[in-house]
Amino acid sequence: MHLAYPGMQLRVIPVTAFRQNCSLVWSPDTGQAFLVDPGGDAETLARILEQAGLTLDTILLTHGHLDHAGGVAPLCRILAQTQGKAPRVLGPQKQDAFLLASIAEQAKHFGLEGLENATVDAYTTDGQTLELLGRTLRVLHIPGHTPGHVAYVDEAARIAFVGDILFRGTIGRTDFAYGNGPQLVQGIREKLLPLGDDIVIMPGHGGSSTLGAERADNPFLRVG
Repeated sequence: MHLAYPGMQLRVIPVTAFRQNCSLVWSPDTGQAFLVDPGGDAETLARILEQAGLTLDTILLTHGHLDHAGGVAPLCRILAQTQGKAPRVLGPQKQDAFLLASIAEQAKHFGLEGLENATVDAYTTDGQTLELLGRTLRVLHIPGHTPGHVAYVDEAARIAFVGDILFRGTIGRTDFAYGNGPQLVQGIREKLLPLGDDIVIMPGHGGSSTLGAERADNPFLRVG
C-alpha cells in the first residue's frame, strides 16, 4: 500500500501474522529512509530496502508490543552488514521498556519465531520534535493501550503515525493489566483531534483514515 506524503514516498508493509502496518518513508532525492514499527519479517524489510536502493537512517517505535518492535534487533543486525551502519532506534516513552524487554517471551506464547527483545538508542518524550529526512515530526504521548505509547505527527504533511491508539472505526485494546480505556480516549480527544480533521492517520493495523472521519463516526469518540 502506498499513501501520499508530500515531498516523500510512503509504503506500508504488513508484517508478522498480526499484519501489522510497518511504514517505510523515504526521500526520493537522497534515498535516505526511516521506518515506523518494524514488528517482524526483518529479512523481508531488509530486502525491500536493498532492492529500492534505500539507506535506513532511523527506526521509530510507537510502543513496545511484539508485533511493532519484534523485528528491530534482527533488522539492525542485517543492516549493520548490508549498509555498513545500523539505524538509530527512537521511542516509545520509557514506560514501555518492560514490554520491549519481554518480546521474545511474548512471541513464544503466540508460536512466533524471529522476534526478539528490542533496545532503543533513546526514548522519546511528549512534545519532543524529531528532525528526520528534512521533515519535522512531533511526538505525542497517548497512553492507554500501553503506558508509553506515542504517535508521530508530521503537521506540515498532515499525516500521523498512530500505532495502536486509533483505528478506522475503533480504538486500541485496553484490556491489558496495564491498559486504561478512559485514559486512551481522553488522549485522543485532547491531543489528536485538535490537530485538524484533515490529518491522515496511519494506524498499526488496517487501512488509513482521517481525524475528521473518526471524529464523526468512531463510536468511542462520540460525546454523550
